Amino acid sequence: MYSRIRWVAKTRFSNTVARLVSSRASTVSNRNGLSGILRKSGPRLSVPSLLQERIDSGHAVTLSELRFISKRLIRSNRHDIALQMMKWMENQKDVQLSAYDIALRLELIIKTHGLKEAEEYFEQLLHSSASLKVAKSAYLPLLRAYVKNKLVHEAEALMEKLNGLGFLVTPHPFNEMMKLYESTYQSEKVVLVISTMKGNKIPRNVLSYNLWMNACCEISGVAGAETVYKEMVGDKSVEVGWSSLCTLANVYIKGRFDDKAKLVLESAEKMLNRSNRLGYFFLVTLYASLGNKEGVVRLWEASKSVSGRITCANYICVLSSLVKLGELAEAERVFSEWEDKCCNYDVRVSNVLLGVYARNGDIHKAESLHARVLERGGHPNYKTWEILMEGWVKCQSMEKAIDAMHRAFELMKGCHWRPSQNFVMAIAEYFEKERKIDEANAYVRDLHRLGLASLPLYRLLLRMRAQAQKPAFDIYEMMKVGQNSNG
Repeated sequence: MYSRIRWVAKTRFSNTVARLVSSRASTVSNRNGLSGILRKSGPRLSVPSLLQERIDSGHAVTLSELRFISKRLIRSNRHDIALQMMKWMENQKDVQLSAYDIALRLELIIKTHGLKEAEEYFEQLLHSSASLKVAKSAYLPLLRAYVKNKLVHEAEALMEKLNGLGFLVTPHPFNEMMKLYESTYQSEKVVLVISTMKGNKIPRNVLSYNLWMNACCEISGVAGAETVYKEMVGDKSVEVGWSSLCTLANVYIKGRFDDKAKLVLESAEKMLNRSNRLGYFFLVTLYASLGNKEGVVRLWEASKSVSGRITCANYICVLSSLVKLGELAEAERVFSEWEDKCCNYDVRVSNVLLGVYARNGDIHKAESLHARVLERGGHPNYKTWEILMEGWVKCQSMEKAIDAMHRAFELMKGCHWRPSQNFVMAIAEYFEKERKIDEANAYVRDLHRLGLASLPLYRLLLRMRAQAQKPAFDIYEMMKVGQNSNG
């Protein structure tokens, strides 16, 4: 993540921490011996205890070994165990952690314990003379967390603090602030960030110019973005590549300068990196926005010549682009190609076609595809059930739609998905029409428990209770609780 931050190469261990072993065989032995930390069930002891046990038994524990295991843990989303290891490393005497290590620990704290604890840890770094030097290069995870959560005040306060400490010497923190202002619709502040960079002689990089172009497009249209692009071309410290041309092309597409956009995209094609597919799919998306099927197919086919595996995300991109163009037959051909090659059936890919079938009212095709997904070992996610729910509501297969809604409810714990109120009410209205009061009661209770009930829903159930001449005290209680929880 921080490839430009160099690791501190020289690290000394006291005798109580490790006995250094330099041979390859010893390293392999260590990796095997420390495998308890990597077991899915977790270490049989705490990480510090396991490491100390290794040391006490006469085995070597090196910093490079610990970094290797930390990376493995992070890749498997076991951030809590990786954090234990980082804490243990930091607590050892005579161990000099690099800026990369400190930044990694800060990132792990954010993921494991949240922003408050991360802020406290960063403050400790600033007040420690030993850690202040690495803190200069390790603040980015905290700033990025503010940007991700759109915490403008906190990000601005951190930037003020960093500026006072003389830490703002690279374009990276300024780029993060421009991302934040872009995501919070404050384009004018992006221009102010650029002015600050110029005033403090902070070099702009490619990302700086791309963000600046987007902001100027929002403020003054195509002409403003073109002015920034011309300045970028004249800046000898940066190289105009495919990403900047894609940014400019997107500006032209927004302004409906389709011919200009097409010319810029053709130039971008010539600059694509033949060892990385990323640029190909940026262009695929932009050609789709232009309504240019030939461009989409050409870039898709060209991407296949790049070494490495074509990912599910790549297939989703090209499928979505073809669907956007109304090229369903071509999308089905690409999907069949993916099905023939895939080892693990990723429903995010099949959901693209499933959504088209449901929106088009072709529920038989949707059901057939869904059956094939299950047969191939695919695991429906909340989006799968939402798509099927939409299709079944449209064709009035309400019992199937109800089943899909309940299956989606079961998956809500692990995601931020919320069903459309239109679908929620369609099912409730079906219960009212069919006079299924028991089912309606259970349905509203589920929605209330999940925080999804609305005033129209409560009113519908009140009508049903009144028609059935049944008491409604519990509904009023739910409405009261819901009102209190909403503020």
